[in-house]
Amino acid sequence: MNVFIGLVQDSRALLTPEESWHCSKVLRKKVGDQIHVIDGYGNFYEGQLEIVSEKQCQAKVISGPVLQKLKPYFLHLAIAPTKQMDRIEWMVEKAVEIGIDEISFIQCKNSERVVIKTERIHKIVESAVKQSLQAFIPKVNAMVPFNDILKNDYQLKLIAHCDTGQKQDIKTIDFKQKRSLVLIGPEGDFTAQEISEASTNDFQAVSLGETRLRSETAGLYVCQAAALLS
Repeated sequence: MNVFIGLVQDSRALLTPEESWHCSKVLRKKVGDQIHVIDGYGNFYEGQLEIVSEKQCQAKVISGPVLQKLKPYFLHLAIAPTKQMDRIEWMVEKAVEIGIDEISFIQCKNSERVVIKTERIHKIVESAVKQSLQAFIPKVNAMVPFNDILKNDYQLKLIAHCDTGQKQDIKTIDFKQKRSLVLIGPEGDFTAQEISEASTNDFQAVSLGETRLRSETAGLYVCQAAALLS
């Protein structure tokens, strides 16, 4: 089933320029064909194409909206991107498929990468949403300094690091019905100062197990834990 992203207004679904090009040039859809549309806010629609061109495709809504089943948790993952972007892009794709609501990229003292192209990440997110037949598009935020992410207010604030000290096993965390923010550091880990600052801002240290994980693996582990424990 092909799914397209569109702006739905007044019983009409207007596909984005990229989606219009894909609909007309790649899939060779014609006027009168029926398509599935999502609005990115959790709603599914069925439509019948009225206008088909590589620059603009428009469909008449013939059924919907049907609301995507809501997850029993809200997960915001803030992660320091790896030097090799293909690894973090893979993580983003799989995180979306498993279930995530918001993704931020943080610049830490030990970060190997300080610039990220959020437009490319957003395209990967959209593709993963459509591939996994979802209707909600997670929010993608630009790179921010580590201290800025600490200012966010969430019911559950967690930081995963490799330093010693008291930590709670993430498998014992109750994510259900909570808005959660989880911090994952760079391959060189958070510094002692960053860990201290997070603690001062009410972030709880969590353990992801006995083995040392790569950043992208840790991020995906958190997504899986939140989904399974909810």
